Parts: sequence; C-alpha cells; structure tokens
Amino acid sequence: MPVLSASFYQNHDVVQVAKQLVGCKLCTHLNGKFTAGIIVETEAYDGLNDKACHAYPNKRTPRTEVMYQPGGVAYVYFVYGMHYLFNVVTNVAGKADAVLIRAIEPTNGLPTMLQRRQMHKLSTTLTAGPARLSKALGIDNQLNGLSLTEGKQVWIEPRARRYRAKIAASERIGIDYAGEDARLPWRFSIIGNTFVSK
Repeated sequence: MPVLSASFYQNHDVVQVAKQLVGCKLCTHLNGKFTAGIIVETEAYDGLNDKACHAYPNKRTPRTEVMYQPGGVAYVYFVYGMHYLFNVVTNVAGKADAVLIRAIEPTNGLPTMLQRRQMHKLSTTLTAGPARLSKALGIDNQLNGLSLTEGKQVWIEPRARRYRAKIAASERIGIDYAGEDARLPWRFSIIGNTFVSK
C-alpha cells in the first residue's frame, strides 16, 4: 500500500483531516517488528485557535515546537509520567494543527502487540485508547518529529477502496478546561467498532 503524502497532511482543515484519517492504517516498523492497525478514532486540534490545543495561543515550548513544522510529522508527547500519545501534525508550517490518534483495530503483528502490553489474548482493551495503542505499536518519544511520509519507522496508509464504515462526530474527551471549545464535535469514530475507546 502507498503511504499518505505530505499534501494529505498539509490540508488547511484539521477537522477534515481528522475525519479522513479514520479508516486509514497506522503502521510501525521498530526493531525489526512490524505492527499495524486500522484507525477507528481521532480528535482534531486547531493549533492557534483552539483552547484545547497544546500550542494555544501561539505557545512555543520545547514540547510544542514540533507542532509548528509542516504537516506530515509525528508529535509524540508524554503524559501522567507514564504514557506516550501519538499525534500527526497537519496544515502548513507555523499553524500547529494536530490530530490525536485515539484508537486502532489491530491488523498486523498481534503477538508483538500483546507482548508489549503484557497481555495474553486479544481484547478491545489492547488498543482502545491513545496510551494503549502507543504501547502496543511501540511508539515513544524516539518517534517525535519523524516524517510520516517516508514509510520507515512510522507511517499511515490510505483507506482501502472497499472501506464503507460510517463515522460519528462527537465532543472530544478530557478537555473540560477548554471551555466552549470542549463542546466542539471534533472527535471522529467508527460507529459500532468495539475498539473505539470508552
């Protein structure tokens, strides 16, 4: 399968990109191990205009600097002293838009994913949630800032042509501090998919 191009990520509408990423395939190839899954849940963050975004309002720190790059690079950050969350930077340089990948449905490398998550059998808890999917795919801060368009360590492949799932829009999760922006319907998920986070 081809890899999503820079032009896909550099779309000016981060909400549209977040919706279009649902159904695409997130892949990693790390330490000789290939793992992948279909993206079933995303959230859009509109850089400089969105109180829920790390870069709002034009906030530049060592952590957020990668968000100001042209779309098509990984933004991986550490939370709660224990979890890595995987985002894709979108739009053109300087806009700091990003899409959080919240859940995937595993398709490749299941034994490796189970081992990384210290689980013995497949359940929806394997990759339902942004911290869980990062752990299962081996994603950590070593991938922060890496290109997603080269198809080497981390990349995203387009939706399959036969893809027909219905997508729901709802409010984003865990951003009550963002005031009215917390109510924006910028979370997208596949209706009925059991790997969507609860």
